[in-house]
Amino acid sequence: MRADVSMEATRSRESVQLGQEGHQATDIPCTPCPVSATPPEGRVRRSFVSLPVLNPERMRTAKALADKAVKMHKVFSVQGPYPVIRAALKARGWVEQRMRQPNRHAHQRHGDESRASSNDAGDSDDDGEDVEKEQDGLCDLMSRLVRNEMVYLYWTNRRDAINTSSLQKEQITNHFAKAGSFTTKVGLCVNLRNLHWFDSADPDTFFPRCYRLGAQDEKHTFIEDYRRTACTSLLKYIVEREQSVQGDRTSHHIRAVQDQRKRSKQGSRQVVLSQMIDSALKVCQEFLESLEHGDIDINQETPPTLTKEEWAEFIDSYYLVVHGGAEIENSDHFVTCCKAMLQRLVEVSPQLDIDGIHNIWIIKPGAKSRGRGIKCAKRLDQILQLVDGDPTLMKESKWVVQKYLERPLLVHGTKFDVRQWFLVTDWNPLTVWFYKKCYLRFSTQPYSLHTLDSSVHLCNNSIQKHLRPSQQRHRGIPSDNMWSDDQFRTFLSSQGRDAQWQAVVVPRMKKAVIHALQTTQDLMESRKNTFELYGADFMLGCDLRPWLIEINASPTMAPSTPVTARLCAAVQEDTIRVVLDRRADRTANTGDFQLIYRQAAVEVPQYVGVNLLVEGFKIKCPCPLPPLRSSNRSVPKHRGPVKEKEPAADKVKLLPKILLKSAETRLKSTGSGVPSPPHHPPEPPVPVPIEPFTLHLPMAVKSIHLPISAQSHSVLLWKRRPEVSKVCSEKVQPCTTEKHQGSLEITVPKQSKPPATSSLSA
Repeated sequence: MRADVSMEATRSRESVQLGQEGHQATDIPCTPCPVSATPPEGRVRRSFVSLPVLNPERMRTAKALADKAVKMHKVFSVQGPYPVIRAALKARGWVEQRMRQPNRHAHQRHGDESRASSNDAGDSDDDGEDVEKEQDGLCDLMSRLVRNEMVYLYWTNRRDAINTSSLQKEQITNHFAKAGSFTTKVGLCVNLRNLHWFDSADPDTFFPRCYRLGAQDEKHTFIEDYRRTACTSLLKYIVEREQSVQGDRTSHHIRAVQDQRKRSKQGSRQVVLSQMIDSALKVCQEFLESLEHGDIDINQETPPTLTKEEWAEFIDSYYLVVHGGAEIENSDHFVTCCKAMLQRLVEVSPQLDIDGIHNIWIIKPGAKSRGRGIKCAKRLDQILQLVDGDPTLMKESKWVVQKYLERPLLVHGTKFDVRQWFLVTDWNPLTVWFYKKCYLRFSTQPYSLHTLDSSVHLCNNSIQKHLRPSQQRHRGIPSDNMWSDDQFRTFLSSQGRDAQWQAVVVPRMKKAVIHALQTTQDLMESRKNTFELYGADFMLGCDLRPWLIEINASPTMAPSTPVTARLCAAVQEDTIRVVLDRRADRTANTGDFQLIYRQAAVEVPQYVGVNLLVEGFKIKCPCPLPPLRSSNRSVPKHRGPVKEKEPAADKVKLLPKILLKSAETRLKSTGSGVPSPPHHPPEPPVPVPIEPFTLHLPMAVKSIHLPISAQSHSVLLWKRRPEVSKVCSEKVQPCTTEKHQGSLEITVPKQSKPPATSSLSA
């Protein structure tokens, strides 16, 4: 009986300790025990009567598993509702350390601002709090046991949730730092222009041309592109119009008469087609010459093809003809020249087929995601006005304008795009994994260019899921607006194009992903034990050529449809296989991930913590040297007749006395002689007091030893002009030189009798 009571009291004390920890974890205030004469055990039971009593066996099991996970470095932390990631890690023996969640209301209030200012353009719909509830008490207990241990794997849905600079070397995280160079619309737009430095591919073959309207030079280039596209659109309109009416000229004539009456009632101005086509052909010809560098010989003063006023008139006429449907005169005799020019443009313009005739452009905010703020426009003034309305974004160059694909591949008359996953496990060497599965996202409305509404032209699920499918849309499109790649291949097979999926679509998507990563490799912060899963959005042209639209960080993994519920779970599981299983076993199964690119490693010099810096300053002479005087002024006059000066004497000058005063002391210590010119008279010279001097010149000089007669007095040869060197070379023979590098030091002694040799030492 006593043994039972003792065991019961022990269990009660254990439950008290665990219950107190539980109160601290959940921030529930603990009710103080009333003061009474009841034994301590009794008071404890009455105070915590509502707390559960944990099984000691389960406690020992949890502690053993937690200790094993800590010893094997298998502690992870997940932010966001990722049940697949949690289940995959726990199945491999990992223990979760619960990440502290930020304030819910503050997160909702600042969520849009933080994402707009983020460097990555993710499309994850999982920005809310982690609402997943852990039902297994054992896992919850293990999570508490490792709450103070180091986390060895972080999986978050936001890049700024983890400070990668403070991580240890062995810690793994699922986000690279500074990924905005290709996960933002601005970064992808700018960096793909440098592709020619990394590969021979042309970005215009897989990425629609794009410009930053906040940069003045790119804004000017966009205006030129818009005008040139209007010219090519007019030429295509003439050709296609002629082809469409060749079999039904009667009905076309009737429509022409009706349109003519309508235009006469509206009072629209007359459009001169011949003048428009002539201007369009000139602009296209000038563009072809610029591609062939034929415009470099053109004089800069040559006037442009069209003036500003002529361009305004041409664009207005283009709007009336193409956008307004205005009838024009018979254009049969223009078709031949228009076809010839278009044929020449096709060879140099890979995007001519997708441009269409309406000249539609899509305007995107630089760092937003999930289709927010994206609009389509086809008038130049509307595009510029839309962007100029936000001076902040214009100043930061965050608005981009991109050519819209007017002629995409349609499924049952409905537009779609393709979400393709890829995984980067290293940036040096660049290692890219391509997922074999993908899915299609449809719009809820049939495709049409007569309206530019987002419900027709934007396929983002975050936009389309709030819209009701149109009654005019084909019944073959599912109500959830999604297809798997297998369903799409079945559709292609029905049209006899199934083989083009593996022959055209997949290889070109792989190349586009690799090229986008190549251009940003030098801008990325390459950290080992880091990986990241990205989602690339593609559109397909009528020829099944994929066009890269954007790349998203933190792609959504929400099981919003049966298609995403299956594929998103599979891609998460396969990501863990590549990141963890393959680390331990190179032959491990990687699921549907395929290694498509592994670059040769580039050696990076080790950083030793020293800032290598080169500093310097410009050498300024405080004052120019005084003019050199000739030798006949530097010594007193001699007695007796003076011989006629030789020609060289006029050209050889001595340094001034003020510079010679510091040479005597140095010469006494070194014992060097004083140079004497060979042309001096034989009489012994009168000793001239010469002060020693030292002249330091940072230059490379040569030591010259001259055999000169002992009867000559001291003369310094100063190479101030080229003719001095010439005279000396003619008079002095032979000459031996020794090259020295350093400062020039000239020393002259104070002595009464000059030695037999003179030297100029450096």
